[in-house]
Amino acid sequence: MTTVGMDVVRPKLNLAQKILRFFNKGIVNVVLILVALIWLTPTVGLFLISLRSNADNSSSGWWTVFTDPIQLTFENYANLLSNTTILSSFGNTVLIVVPTTLLVVIIGSMAGYAFAWIDFPGRDWMLIGTIVLLAVPLQIALIPIATLFGKIGIFGSILGVVIFHTAYGLPFAIFLMRNFFRQIPLEVMEAARLDGASEWRIFLRVILPLGLPAIASLAIYQFLWTWNDLLVALIFSNSSTQPITVALQSEMRQFGSNIDVLSSGAFLSMIVPLIVFFAFQRYFVSALLAGSDR
Repeated sequence: MTTVGMDVVRPKLNLAQKILRFFNKGIVNVVLILVALIWLTPTVGLFLISLRSNADNSSSGWWTVFTDPIQLTFENYANLLSNTTILSSFGNTVLIVVPTTLLVVIIGSMAGYAFAWIDFPGRDWMLIGTIVLLAVPLQIALIPIATLFGKIGIFGSILGVVIFHTAYGLPFAIFLMRNFFRQIPLEVMEAARLDGASEWRIFLRVILPLGLPAIASLAIYQFLWTWNDLLVALIFSNSSTQPITVALQSEMRQFGSNIDVLSSGAFLSMIVPLIVFFAFQRYFVSALLAGSDR
């Protein structure tokens, strides 16, 4: 190990040294590996089931592919791509999830900044009301909102599902963004105001870049919540606007004769949010750790 000035330059480790260092940590790594294997087992099982025919899935377990790999085939995914109901539900899911996530992030960020740094009449009482809304169960709003949507003609539409998810996600988004923005030093915004920047310019050029970890974390949370939702979509959508969760739930009525559709559809439905999470996980971790040194 050598030193350059005040910096310590550590020598690079080769592969063997990295493996030895890993195992030197002992029981902690062993436990983490076991937990990871247990967590991954259902995912691997679902993937292998989706690569087997109905006859193979009915006659033996998915683990038999390790001794008989000839069972594996992509025919189920080829059939899935020709299933108009499933493909339409995937498209509906995207049309629901993307606008909902964008609206929650944009409105939640602007409202969070206002509650954090803009002094306006009734701010504290409105913030209290927002916090109270966090404790309101989702089920309480189903019947009144369904009645309202029926009267204005958007019940059963994608717009109705988007509006419901956006309204329900905003209290948490506002609370999260407000708390994160409060950690930004006041001096940063005062310096921007002295330079003649407006509130909009401060929000766009100062707050948003500094709040990127929290914004990404909120986007991940809202994306996963909306993508995996079944209850709201089951009530507020119809056969032409149903997302993938409702379509798969409908296929469950014929479970046993369509395992190929269920398994491949369920795996694709699961893999998309996993890709989104792992793609932005560094921002998610940064948001969790933000303020830990304060």
